[in-house]
Amino acid sequence: MSTETTASVSTHILDTSVGRPAEGVAVSLSARGGHTAQWEALGGSATDADGRCKDLPALPEGTTHVRLDFETEAYFLNKHSAKKQADAQQDAPANRDSGASGVFFPEVAITFAVVPGEHYHVPLLLNPFGYSVYRGS
Repeated sequence: MSTETTASVSTHILDTSVGRPAEGVAVSLSARGGHTAQWEALGGSATDADGRCKDLPALPEGTTHVRLDFETEAYFLNKHSAKKQADAQQDAPANRDSGASGVFFPEVAITFAVVPGEHYHVPLLLNPFGYSVYRGS
């Protein structure tokens, strides 16, 4: 598959609540060729100690839209149990505004358009009550 006829995608996650990369977050990659086409699940990966997914599957030729699905619930449940105990002793926002699991955003889905020959690095800045994404370099 030629890089001139396909786009490529990479991502990483920074947990802004602790100022560190988010390790162990499952990331799924899907693609479609046109806004009315069906999504095709291509596979996935998990973030490494640096918060990066270095082994996402290649995009098929003709891809025009890409979706990254980040499974954030397990990350927050596993990584922030100590933080929740510390927050309970301070005036931090209570988990009352979260879902049944105590996680407000159990998943984050990012959809974006691509053109052949371009690389798309899509960082996710994540915290328990918000997130932001942008096209990186």
